[in-house]
Formats: sequence, C-alpha cells, structure tokens
Amino acid sequence: MATTDEGTSRAIITVLGSDRSGIVAAVAGCLAENEANILDISQTILQGVFTMTMLVDLAASNVDFSRLQEQLDALAQSLGVQITMQREEVFKFMYRL
Repeated sequence: MATTDEGTSRAIITVLGSDRSGIVAAVAGCLAENEANILDISQTILQGVFTMTMLVDLAASNVDFSRLQEQLDALAQSLGVQITMQREEVFKFMYRL
C-alpha cells in the first residue's frame, strides 16, 4: 500500500461478538501477515460480549485497503464476529462533534 500521508494510511478496526478464545490472536495475526502495524488497541468483555477497537497503520502493508478488508470479512465469518475497518479520516469525519 505504501502511502505517505498519515491520514490515509491509518484505519480504525472494530470487532464485536460473543466472547471466545483466540479472537485477538486471529485479528492480530491477520494484520501481521499483511504487515499492518497495530498502533493502539482497547478490548473489553461486557457480560459475555467481546469488543475491541484498534488503530492500525497500513503504510507498510503488502496489500491494499480493500484486499485487507476482504480478509478481515472472511476472518469475521470464521470467528462468528463482526469486524469493520474504516479509514481513520472517514471515522473522524463521521464521529466529529
């Protein structure tokens, strides 16, 4: 991907679903395989519901945004969770106050 503009090389990934072991490892593994760097991560479990939010840097990624999104969609299917990925600038625009 190799974009130099920090705003376009970063993305927000959210994961939501029933708690089970291996979710963090699977998502982090997918990102590592594609050379996406996790800049920040927050995860919690609320009454059995797993939630995770990640800020990732895609500047060094070996796939483009849409291909990584496809891989995360396939991973979500196999894990039985919802995974969404948005470019950071889109996320900030949508949730500005």
